[in-house]
Amino acid sequence: MSKFTKEDIYKSVKEENVRFIRLQFTDLLGIIKNVEIPVSQLEKALDNKMMFDGSSIEGFVRIEESDMYLFPDLDTWVIFPWTSEKGKVARLICDIYSPDGTPFDGDPRGILKRVLKEMEDLGFTEFNIGPEPEFFLFKNDDKGEPTLELNDKGGYFDLAPTDLGENCRRDIVLELEDMGFEIEASHHEVAPGQHEIDFKYADAVNTCDNIQTFKLAVKTIARKHGLHATFMAKPLFGVNGSGMHANMSLFKDGKNAFYDESTESGLSETAMHFLAGILKHAQDFTAITNPTVNSYKRLVPGYEAPCYVAWSMQNRSPLIRIPASRGVSTRIEVRSVDPTANPYLAMAVLLASGLDGIKNKLAAPKPIDRNIYVMDKDEREAEGIKDLPATLKEALVNLSKSEVLTKALGEHATEHFIEAKEIEWDMFRTQVHPWEREQYMSLY
Repeated sequence: MSKFTKEDIYKSVKEENVRFIRLQFTDLLGIIKNVEIPVSQLEKALDNKMMFDGSSIEGFVRIEESDMYLFPDLDTWVIFPWTSEKGKVARLICDIYSPDGTPFDGDPRGILKRVLKEMEDLGFTEFNIGPEPEFFLFKNDDKGEPTLELNDKGGYFDLAPTDLGENCRRDIVLELEDMGFEIEASHHEVAPGQHEIDFKYADAVNTCDNIQTFKLAVKTIARKHGLHATFMAKPLFGVNGSGMHANMSLFKDGKNAFYDESTESGLSETAMHFLAGILKHAQDFTAITNPTVNSYKRLVPGYEAPCYVAWSMQNRSPLIRIPASRGVSTRIEVRSVDPTANPYLAMAVLLASGLDGIKNKLAAPKPIDRNIYVMDKDEREAEGIKDLPATLKEALVNLSKSEVLTKALGEHATEHFIEAKEIEWDMFRTQVHPWEREQYMSLY
């Protein structure tokens, strides 16, 4: 059931004095792109006739095949609450289509929809995700450029006056609620300057749309407070990085397919197979869920981020935790994902991994209920615990060899993603970093 019709949108434009519409989509690296049109072009946009040059977008197409069409999803109609001075700005999130009228292979939102179709073919009706994106707030300098100076000295769940980001965070929550978000919690995170705002779970496509909208809102409102919000995975050495834990469940006709009251754990066979699929493919999907050179500075022992492939009911050191709630709230929490991930691709590979577990009835290993960080290598090997990739390069090699995940992403996206990320890795690898000069200039 659609929430909005074309007539609803025209009415909203008139009543709210909307002057511009941003037609948004996401490139392969997860960056939001938009084509802004005046309201006079809205009819053309709603008739799916707006074109843009796909060759100028990261990972899309070559120059000789550059024309692409934007198909707005009417249900994503939102008026930005922070743009009311001279007429408001609204947005529609779009799917990308090729000139021949078929969905474009390399559109991240379309890739997620393809994997969801596979889920439906297996008899499930929804893939619900509750994301927990974390971010840091840094002060801007006089020119409006970000500094490395944090806006507070707060810690986990601290309140003002230690948490100077509180007013900014409250503003973000209010603006998000104006845009239809249901905010469940908002608090200071473990590191100084670090924050988390959790919003209600939704089906996969809606959740990914919400993550992208959330990032945009956070950055926009932080700037109004003279702050720079960053979703970089590990902006500072020696403190916790930012994660985006993904709480996932499959539903079948309104019932949570991960719950089974007759088992001791409350987890169904479906949940255990899904869990086994995630563990099996964890080393392969990490390039997508942790896609930057910097992501791997977060996945190290000692800062609450997982670096070992294991699962547990209560322990927070493994990759997967099963939160205590049961019934409709039964879910699997994957803790490795970070907020630099393209959400559509990240959720597509997590779903594809879990579905592979269900299709092949994979058996989950036993849970690891002790702190993996204090186990040595031999102990981990004895328990069958593998390590997540230590670098982006290692992660890319794993991804390229995974039949299940390259099939889920499709040839176009796999090839362009790996190519872009190999360039990124090479730029990093060949750069001389300040650390090297500190270590070696005097010594040698």
